[in-house]
Amino acid sequence: MGESGKMNTSNTEFFEALALMEKEKGIPRSLLAEKIATAIGNAIRRDMGASEDSVVDINPDTGRFYVAMRKTVVDDLLDPAQEILPEEAVKYDSGATLGDIVEIPLDTKQFGRIAAQTAKHVIRQGIREAERGQLFAEFSSRQHDIVTATVLRTDQVRGNVTLELGKSEAVLPKGEQVPGEEYADGARIKVYVVDVVNGEKGPRIMISRTHPGLVKRLFEMEVPEIFDGTIEVKSISREAGSRTKIAVWSNDENVDPVGACIGPKGQRVSAIVEELGGEKIDVVRYSADPAEFIAAALSPADVVSVEVDPDGAKSCRVSVPDHQLSLAIGNKGQNARLAAKLTGWKIDIKPESGFYGE
Repeated sequence: MGESGKMNTSNTEFFEALALMEKEKGIPRSLLAEKIATAIGNAIRRDMGASEDSVVDINPDTGRFYVAMRKTVVDDLLDPAQEILPEEAVKYDSGATLGDIVEIPLDTKQFGRIAAQTAKHVIRQGIREAERGQLFAEFSSRQHDIVTATVLRTDQVRGNVTLELGKSEAVLPKGEQVPGEEYADGARIKVYVVDVVNGEKGPRIMISRTHPGLVKRLFEMEVPEIFDGTIEVKSISREAGSRTKIAVWSNDENVDPVGACIGPKGQRVSAIVEELGGEKIDVVRYSADPAEFIAAALSPADVVSVEVDPDGAKSCRVSVPDHQLSLAIGNKGQNARLAAKLTGWKIDIKPESGFYGE
């Protein structure tokens, strides 16, 4: 029994309570014990004037719950909280002499209400902190990944959608929603985790349905060759809900990057199109040669020639067959815009017969 003998029954209950907390809330006993030990240390310093080097040892593994004040042996008592007379000191350490430091074990009852309340508060706070820490770790591991969430409610005024993600909630802002998509309460939707920020009120998870990363991750999940690194996604440009262009390149000359992404009979790409509610996807072959890459990026239009600006300003003039001019430019300029974004080049498109008036 030894020094903590007096407290064994309440100790057992205390450690059983910690074990229960661990089981129910998933918070490690050691973390809770550490928090409570700190609080008890603070409480005895504050309420009993204990010195800084008081001992608080709470060990869930060994069931040890030991709290002691350390006092210096003196012959003239000025501070009873930190000093002790020799005749008292020998009760705790038979060989104690002047100048020695002795440990006076405290019965948990001596902390009284204060330590109990502090412990309660710490447990509450500890649970919150540990839960936040766990959430942060859990979400951080899902950063740049796709998670499935349940729609809880939609803010009719702002249009933001609150989702349930595991044990917590996250908001899908109006600006990160795909135009025209409806999210019914209770529906399960896939969202992309853009970032996780540890805020004052716990981790904030930034999610999106419009981020290009969503399409990239869908391809990684659908195309084993991307997942294993044979095929690389070089760049991606997206106008959510309408069209995405994705540039792919193969590290293995025997693997056709475009064919692998489209899949047999177009199965792979159509599974992604379906997941994105019919958004069109152009899979483009990446090339280190800018002219080749730009020509591929303008698909589905054919390109006759690409003239790269000799000044190295990353701009070029592309000529396309006359009847394909509107296809190359795309509806409201979308095809040309996405190709420019995909390649990082400024693209000037003209019909093969030359600009009118040239």
